[in-house]
Formats: sequence, C-alpha cells, structure tokens
Amino acid sequence: MDIIDTIKEQIANNTILLYMKGSPNAPQCGFSAKASQAVMGCGEKFAYVDILQNPEIRANLPKYANWPTFPQLWVAGELVGGSDIMLEMFQNGELQTLIKDAAAKAKASEA
Repeated sequence: MDIIDTIKEQIANNTILLYMKGSPNAPQCGFSAKASQAVMGCGEKFAYVDILQNPEIRANLPKYANWPTFPQLWVAGELVGGSDIMLEMFQNGELQTLIKDAAAKAKASEA
C-alpha cells in the first residue's frame, strides 16, 4: 500500500484524527500540545498519528492535505486545520460542536 493510500485509510477509518508530533499525553512540540489539549477538551475519543514515528506520513501529508504544517486535525474526513484554527474554534465553541456532532453521527452509523 502506498503512503497516500495509508493516509486516506487513516482519515476514512477515524472520525476524529489528529496528526501531531508526539502523543496527546506526551506532545513533542508546543503546537501539538495546544492542539491535543483542545481536542481532549471536547470530551470525545479521538485517534492520533505521531508523525515523528511516521516520517513518510510527515513528508507526504502536507502535499495530500495542501496544508504545510503540523498538527492537523481531520474530522469526518475533512481537514479542520492547524493549531491556531483549532484553538480559535475551541475558544468560541465551534470545535466542541463539530467534534460532538461527528462523534454522534459515527456512533449512529455503527448502531
């Protein structure tokens, strides 16, 4: 499987997916720390990919997403954006709504 197919599969199989440096409990950069805190603050389970452990994803995701930086948050197959966008959305309540709605839809489709 080529790396773009792997990325597409990760995005398709995870309703809420954060590409970041490190893990939510041990982020490896300030932007990833803020982003994971915002996503965790929404109260739903989410998947993450540590791009430091996956150099091929780190190299290819920016091209696929047309977004040059990390972290990247994907919700329901759509790129939400990076750290600044996530924090702004969290502060005005949009991120919580987006993530809770996506999680509810995913749970409903599993039922």
